Amino acid sequence: MSATYLDELNEQQRLAVKYITGPQLVVAGAGSGKTRVLTYKIMHLLANGYDPGRILALTFTNKAAKEMKERITAQVGEHSSRRLWMGTFHSIFSRILRRNAEHIGFTPNFTIYDQSDSRNLVKLIVKDMNLDDKYYKPATIQNEISNAKNQLISPEQYARDKDINAYNRKAGREKLAAIFNEYVRRCRISDAMDFDDLLYYTAVLFRDHVEILRHYREFFQYVLVDEFQDTNFAQNYILISLTKGIGNLCVVGDDAQSIYSFRGANIRNILDLKRSYPDLETFKLEQNYRSTQNIINAANTLIEKNRDQIKKRVFSVNDPGDRIEVQTGSSDYDEAGLVASKIVTRQAMTGDPFSEFAILYRTNAQSRVLEEALRRRNITYRIYGGLAFYQRKEVKDALSYFRLSVNPNDDEALRRVINVPARGIGDTTVGKLTRCALDACVSIWTVLTDPERYGLDVNRGTMSKLNGFISLIEKYRQFGEKADAESHARFIIQDAGLLRQYLSDSSPENISKIQNLEELIRGAHEFVEERKNEGSDSETTLASFLTTVSLQTDQDQNDPALANSVTLMTIHAAKGLEFSNVFIVGVEADLLPSLMSHNSMESVEEERRLLYVAITRAKKFCMITYAKNRYLNGQTMDCRPSPFLNDIDGRYLKFSYGAQRMAPPMPRPKTEPSRPRPAVKPTVRQSTASTGSASQHRASELKVNMEIEHLQFGHGIIQDITVSELGEAIIVKFDNENSVRKLLLSYAKFNIITQ
Repeated sequence: MSATYLDELNEQQRLAVKYITGPQLVVAGAGSGKTRVLTYKIMHLLANGYDPGRILALTFTNKAAKEMKERITAQVGEHSSRRLWMGTFHSIFSRILRRNAEHIGFTPNFTIYDQSDSRNLVKLIVKDMNLDDKYYKPATIQNEISNAKNQLISPEQYARDKDINAYNRKAGREKLAAIFNEYVRRCRISDAMDFDDLLYYTAVLFRDHVEILRHYREFFQYVLVDEFQDTNFAQNYILISLTKGIGNLCVVGDDAQSIYSFRGANIRNILDLKRSYPDLETFKLEQNYRSTQNIINAANTLIEKNRDQIKKRVFSVNDPGDRIEVQTGSSDYDEAGLVASKIVTRQAMTGDPFSEFAILYRTNAQSRVLEEALRRRNITYRIYGGLAFYQRKEVKDALSYFRLSVNPNDDEALRRVINVPARGIGDTTVGKLTRCALDACVSIWTVLTDPERYGLDVNRGTMSKLNGFISLIEKYRQFGEKADAESHARFIIQDAGLLRQYLSDSSPENISKIQNLEELIRGAHEFVEERKNEGSDSETTLASFLTTVSLQTDQDQNDPALANSVTLMTIHAAKGLEFSNVFIVGVEADLLPSLMSHNSMESVEEERRLLYVAITRAKKFCMITYAKNRYLNGQTMDCRPSPFLNDIDGRYLKFSYGAQRMAPPMPRPKTEPSRPRPAVKPTVRQSTASTGSASQHRASELKVNMEIEHLQFGHGIIQDITVSELGEAIIVKFDNENSVRKLLLSYAKFNIITQ
């Protein structure tokens, strides 16, 4: 490795890379070369004698880890780079957990459940407990369990928490703690962990087994973390456990791009890092290499309005570029047409491929009218975050067979394929198997292999079919003892008849399914070749391949057939990506910022960060659009531009005809919107407000003890009126939640009930 590698960095980057004498925070502004700094940091550690096999680098996507490793390999060679502990939090921690599984009650071959596996298990538990799925929606329950695990809350702690119990009772979900406990119990019986367990059980392992924690603290000479602003409580706990008091930590992130609180990410981790590491040194990367000066200046004037942030001034020395265009459509349909037309004219003018165009929106529901507009103009597009390859039915079926050949106790996989292809084992039989297993607290496989002991009541013909399935799985298990992932996968797919069932006709659907199964085998082949090239022959098994597959992230999916297509995605999905031309649609009050964010300052600030992230995805051209009315929740609603447009310095914006900078008063919607009613029925009162939609009010219109009706929170009484640097606000006590909330008047909408 050339000693001149440091000369390839700017001054800010070089200072950050060279510092290796204590804990370090690198605040990396958008497009400032974050990946470059992490890569060169590792190169610098190697140049200073650090053992590559004892350097831990944690990322949030496999794509980021692969990119870094490729850059390092080009500089230091494959012999050193392949020894690095580099990968996502989940992949690295699953590696540690497999080596220490017996300490936490699992086997090294535990299955990793993806989101659909977890949701199916929750759905089954809700059904088995005879609960109403209108109150116990699987997605809601799954999210609640996930949040608890990310806060390192065990089922026992969850059940004892008075506040949690009160909240669940009020929501009509008083059995949620019991579901959580049963979910964890069934995962253990199946020798399975979900994604959140990979963090939860790593934290438990380090907490309860001091000798294991000591081993890894001494083993890792240096720990590096990418996108630190996205870490949750569990991830932060693990990092502190590994590094506190040692000083071998470098975290890189940008508080201005912290947008994943709904996943448990905690911005306080980066803002308050010095509390955990008093001798922390902070370095700032402020030169943006991605975007034009106008785009960066506009983004800066937006994000500087946030109170909670690490102050920095991102700058660009690229061309000044065009101002950000702001356009409005008469409707969301018209807005979509504007965007599609602009893409056509912009592509013709610049010659940029369609892959350099992205349309970003706040919610997935916004994509439909955009898709229609693109189709009308024959523009190829792809929906980012659509059905991933590994979630397609035929692929999931094959993966379930793979999982059973590694871990036959995996109940979710077994239920999925015990009758795929059809072998005469119906739902009644599966129900009996499940009930016997639950009664005895064992897996379904355990019941299958000893039916008399567990009292399985099936006739001789059915038992013969079950024995045939047992023989099949045992054959695959034995085959896998001497086979690599490719051979093992090919054998199972062919022998189980997974391909054969789609050969009955040559319909496009069946051809596609066959191609997907062949692609799965090709993926196993590439996995084996990659591991052999890395010198990891012992890790070419199907079990290792399954671990890699189960830890894929959205950004790891790629469809070559859609390579030159306009990308449609949520702003959340766009973080980490960049495009020459970016269109941010639906920049309206109640959409961005979301209506759900109005109850807290922190939520509003995160929504502002969301728009900041959207703007900074653009390299050359950015256009913001909003509609004057939009079809939402079954009705056409009048809209107004987002108040965030007021936060951006007008020097960097170009308003088209009809577009407004200042948000006008909220007009009345075409249809009366539905509103949540107070849980406590208020006494009869005469309203002086319109019976239409709510509107904004100034502090001069309000007074303490005034009654209001809020769109989201219902009836409330004003407790106080305040003014701060963030503007006018009111403190309101709401009936339906029996809670007190602070509402910013620049965002909140409500009706005045009594004067």
